[in-house]
Amino acid sequence: MSDAKWLNCRLDDLKEQLDTQGHGVSRPVIGRLLKAHDYHLHANAKELSGPAQPERNAQFEHIIEQRAEHVAAAQPVISVDTKKKELIGAFKNAGRTWSRSPELVNVHDFAQDALGKAVPYGIYDVQHNQGTVYVGQSADTPSFAVANIAQWCATERLERFPQATALLIEADGGGSNASRSRVWKQQLQEQVADRFGLTVTVCHYPTGTSKWNPVEHRLFSEISKTWAGCPLRTFELALHYIGQTKTQAGLKVQAHLVTEHYATGVKVSDEELDALNLQRHDVCPQWNYTIRPRTNPSPN
Repeated sequence: MSDAKWLNCRLDDLKEQLDTQGHGVSRPVIGRLLKAHDYHLHANAKELSGPAQPERNAQFEHIIEQRAEHVAAAQPVISVDTKKKELIGAFKNAGRTWSRSPELVNVHDFAQDALGKAVPYGIYDVQHNQGTVYVGQSADTPSFAVANIAQWCATERLERFPQATALLIEADGGGSNASRSRVWKQQLQEQVADRFGLTVTVCHYPTGTSKWNPVEHRLFSEISKTWAGCPLRTFELALHYIGQTKTQAGLKVQAHLVTEHYATGVKVSDEELDALNLQRHDVCPQWNYTIRPRTNPSPN
């Protein structure tokens, strides 16, 4: 036998099988014997990451290089992604909170009982340790993602980087900011590069490495701690919890409700794609590209 051994049965099952073989052993004795032979109850451990991307290390080095160049040039660097969607209403929220009695919530998480579904899109300012979360109420689409980035550029970018001519975006490789999405690239061209006259560089994290995206461990994890055990009964309450998120390291977060509806299934033609002023990098071109403005920036 190999050193890898396990049991997939209860102590009662073991006792029953031993009884049928004429061994009268109690459950506590069985438990002690198992522990004496180094058997313990275990949950599944997420340790297997699958085959490693052959260009993974090169991509991380490129992201670090791009970030350092933009920071040294006083150009904004933002990390973006969509947090887990949340049902709004009397639903259980994972975690615990201090109280005299637990809050009562629905037994089942049925979507039809919700006031809506919150789609939190986060933008994390790497240089200033500040987060902004735009809480949508419709689909998580590339148009929704870029509209939030454009809103950030029109407000917080102007406040903290008024002289900026470039922008670095660190994003996951899938979802609304997917590396293969045509709509994502086309919207970045029109809504960010052309509108503000910014040279937009995008670096995507390889598959299975999103936990290293700063927005995940510096912003989203802290929001989850803030509202742990607190039912998100209304959109206003969800915004309140997000806005109350802070850390001893100085993290501050703003929250905004997005009421606009974003349609799914939007397509970008080959002609529209060819019209983009997009240049792929020599390093991992499938994940890294720069979009330069085609027109003069607008006043806003």
